[in-house]
Amino acid sequence: MIFSAAFGGAYGFIAGSRSENSGYDAHAFAIGASFLFAAACVALATLSIRLRWMNKKLRKIALHNEALADRNWELKEAEERARSLFESQGDLIVLRDPEGRITFANDAYCELAQQPRSALIGSRFALEILEQGDTALETNGTRIHDQKIATPFGPRWIAWREGLVRTDAGQPADMQCVGRDVTDRTQSERALAEARDQADAANRAKSRFLAMASHEIRTPLNGILGMSGLLLDTPLSPEQMTYAKAVKTSGDALLTLIEELLDYSKIEAGKIDLEHRPFALATLIEDITELLAPRAQARKLEIAAYVDERLPMEVIGDAARLRQVLLNLAGNAIKFTSTGGVALIVEPGIWPHEISFLVRDTGIGIAPEAQSRIFREFEQADERIARSYGGTGLGLSISERIVKRMGGRITLESQPGVGSTFEVSVPLAASESEGEAQRAFTPPDLTGQSILLVAPQSIEASLVARRLQRWGGQTCMVSDIGVAQALLPERSWHAVLLDRALGTVEVELLSEAARSHATQRIVMFTPAARHEVQSSASSHFTGYLVKPLRAASLAARLTMAPEILAPSLVSDPQIEAPIDTDTPALVPARGLSILVAEDNEINALLMRSLLTRLGHHAVITTNGEEALESWLAARSAGAPYDLVLMDIQMPQLDGIETTKRIRGREAGQPERRTPILALTANTLVEDRYACFEAGMDGFLIKPLDREKLADALAGLAAARHLAA
Repeated sequence: MIFSAAFGGAYGFIAGSRSENSGYDAHAFAIGASFLFAAACVALATLSIRLRWMNKKLRKIALHNEALADRNWELKEAEERARSLFESQGDLIVLRDPEGRITFANDAYCELAQQPRSALIGSRFALEILEQGDTALETNGTRIHDQKIATPFGPRWIAWREGLVRTDAGQPADMQCVGRDVTDRTQSERALAEARDQADAANRAKSRFLAMASHEIRTPLNGILGMSGLLLDTPLSPEQMTYAKAVKTSGDALLTLIEELLDYSKIEAGKIDLEHRPFALATLIEDITELLAPRAQARKLEIAAYVDERLPMEVIGDAARLRQVLLNLAGNAIKFTSTGGVALIVEPGIWPHEISFLVRDTGIGIAPEAQSRIFREFEQADERIARSYGGTGLGLSISERIVKRMGGRITLESQPGVGSTFEVSVPLAASESEGEAQRAFTPPDLTGQSILLVAPQSIEASLVARRLQRWGGQTCMVSDIGVAQALLPERSWHAVLLDRALGTVEVELLSEAARSHATQRIVMFTPAARHEVQSSASSHFTGYLVKPLRAASLAARLTMAPEILAPSLVSDPQIEAPIDTDTPALVPARGLSILVAEDNEINALLMRSLLTRLGHHAVITTNGEEALESWLAARSAGAPYDLVLMDIQMPQLDGIETTKRIRGREAGQPERRTPILALTANTLVEDRYACFEAGMDGFLIKPLDREKLADALAGLAAARHLAA
């Protein structure tokens, strides 16, 4: 168009200039021709640029079309791959529209449904559900649930994940269901659950069996131990006394075995509960040594304890379980030691708030190959030891489990023929209520004081010397009387401690020689030697100490006024008189009226004898109904019983139900509530809770401890006297 306009313009211009009336001017003609040429050049240039721009745009459009074609091919390929992947998936995949019609189903779903895809698409087909499992909903709205469905291959468990997905813009979302076959997993979980339930049932059955066995064994054992104790209180010939003691010793051994088996069963069932109460550390350790001292001294062994003064006086923990562990370790040490002795040492542990308890002996030791297995159940170092010393092999296993339950550890160092050291390390925090008033004693300041310790080279002597040095004393320990006599004139001694084990006469002579050289002259002896020392005691001694020594007693003796002599053991307050277990407790001014519900004839006879010896009046009933009737009759007559001793397992009406009925009759009545104590051979925690829930005030464990019974009755008598 531009070219036509330019050509028309040029032609008109030339034609017009040649006409006769045109007024042709050559100069103007040249200018016009130049203008037209320039316009033509501009038009041509514009046309050329326009063509180039259009070509470039066409090339871009061609490239874009090619890219779109490639992208479209990739999308189709991806769609094919995705479809192929969905269809070949082992998981079940199905899409449903809002009306529940199937819009897609993969090969796995079609195979499980036993139908072709064409038949499923557009249908509302659903698998047959045999059992519906639990359902959960995730935060993103996905629903998770298990179903047991019927399939041609048998019942299968499918875990479904269901969620909404949008396939087409502007269209309602489809429900996508993805299912996975979890039959094996579900069967394994159910098998594990069944196995766990069976194990729990077995544990409960074992606990019931042990409780029943314990009850059935403790009941006759109560009669054996009680009657043998009563028999020992009667006049017997030496031969009869030997036989009676053998019966009681055998009964005690059987009781120990029962306790170990029950403890082991409790630990196995996970029913061991730990207390967290403050207790005096030094008192616990010294009580243990004093309890084991008669057994050790009967074997001519020494036993001694040392508690580091850096430790708190009161700590928080389970004193009963710790006592059980240490009694087992120290008892084993005594059993496997023939010469020397046993030391119980308590020191700070390697970690904060940790305390180490070392039980060291000079016994037979343990071979290295046996040290790794002695903590296993029913294991001992070797069969020869088991035959020689006896035992079940449960004590150490129980102790280790208790220590681990307390968050601690137990280790062993041993050398055959030299001895063993068991170390128990447990975390025990100091009691917040601990203060100066709670201290058992104040350690004396012996700085600059010279103390001569004359004793055999023994565990007790070494620990006493260690304690004296801790207190600041300049301690000189010798084991020869002659050397001690030679040392006396060398300095002024604050105290001379003499061990009676060096000989009664020799110790008295050395004490007499030390009168002018030592302020305190103290003799140490075992309870068994008390009467021997008493018969020959002289005024040369200023004090006496009974082994194993208590730190408080030693401190009191060293700080006592030197002018006070101790010519007689009878009047010495620092010597704890040995407990006479055969002497009954003080009989109250008026005995208690006690109702005893006991169905076992031998145990009933035992209870009557014990209560009569303690000065009380006992009424025996053989079942719960008789006990309830007797209690009601006494209450109606205006002479109610002061106490009821109630056996738990009785015919017709057991002790728990009888107690509930008694408490029900007492409810809302102005009369005094009758104290009820359970007589039970069951030691499980559940049994004790049942006693308290029924309304009982306490319990006594069979075999019955005569001292505990006497203490309980004495406390009740005192309370009744105060109430009156």
